[in-house]
Amino acid sequence: MDDSHKNEFLKKTQLFSSLDSKSIDNIITRMVVKQFRKNETILYEADTNKYMYLILSGKVKVVRTTEDGKEIILAMHQSGNFFGEMSLIDGKTTPASVIATSDSLISIISQPDFFSILFSQDKVVENLLKILCTRLRQSWDTIQLLNFNNASHRTKMLLLMLCDEYGEKTPEGIVLKIKLTHQDISDMTGLTRETVTRVLDKLQKSKEISIIENKAIRLSPDFLRDDFDIRT
Repeated sequence: MDDSHKNEFLKKTQLFSSLDSKSIDNIITRMVVKQFRKNETILYEADTNKYMYLILSGKVKVVRTTEDGKEIILAMHQSGNFFGEMSLIDGKTTPASVIATSDSLISIISQPDFFSILFSQDKVVENLLKILCTRLRQSWDTIQLLNFNNASHRTKMLLLMLCDEYGEKTPEGIVLKIKLTHQDISDMTGLTRETVTRVLDKLQKSKEISIIENKAIRLSPDFLRDDFDIRT
């Protein structure tokens, strides 16, 4: 990806969307681009991190491993998202591992450069605060999700949460613009893969969801009307 494409790309990201081309060009000079292969670990849980990572292309998952060795997916990020900012800002260890789920091109910004950008660009600070607040709210929703004893409620709560970031409105309902396997949903809800398969089959039979092209999930208007009941 050349500098002109990087400039256009950064303008479309939430973090840098408020900046002009000259300011973005200055940020590009501070970026180092690295390629990570599918299943390669980018950040390890409990490591000390000195960089912020911005996904130019590809996808990653943020995971923690339980005492019994089960992997729990805390978040999934794709092109335009960033990660690593928490340990970069507070100087503590990384709270979770980040693993590439596809071949990914990642832009890396060092801690000194990251703080230099923040101190010189008020708009970036404002955007960063909004993004961190969104992620905090998502964390609260995840805690609520894991407290559900009902497998159907857990699964539906997850799909509703994904709507906030990946949902695209259509006349037939909301389409989740993110590819999820049954194992992904299992790892995000703490349910077994078999249970997830049963729940999704039931939701399809009741026409609350449908699987469309490229295995995308579409939530029907009936599913969305249950939003209040699930979240309260």
